[in-house]
Amino acid sequence: MVKKFTYRGFGLEGLQRMPMDQFINLLPARQRRSLRRGLPPRQKKLLERLRKARQHKSKKMIRTHNRDMIILPEMVGLTIGIHNGKEFLPLDIKIEHIGHYLGEYAPTNKAVRHGNPGIGATRGSQYVPLK
Repeated sequence: MVKKFTYRGFGLEGLQRMPMDQFINLLPARQRRSLRRGLPPRQKKLLERLRKARQHKSKKMIRTHNRDMIILPEMVGLTIGIHNGKEFLPLDIKIEHIGHYLGEYAPTNKAVRHGNPGIGATRGSQYVPLK
């Protein structure tokens, strides 16, 4: 038996039918405060583009620089390209993503991996003994 994911006791259908004020009360404090203050124009524009894509049943990725947009229930099922400073990373929105920020899923830096010495290394460290 597969367990169905719920967000604070509500399934996806219940969250999508829920009025925005009631949904906001389910969110953690930081997200709740952010949404109560209202969406800035750039986030409203993104939300309109997402609604239009859902209306036309478009499989096309919607690209955005809005990393501080909170994932809402109406975004579930869409593909959003989130800019990480270099490229747009695709994210298929799932119910598990609700309440998180878009930027959480597009890391802006890679972990530094100091590898073997070689080309470009300092003079002293270019020498690698053969076995």
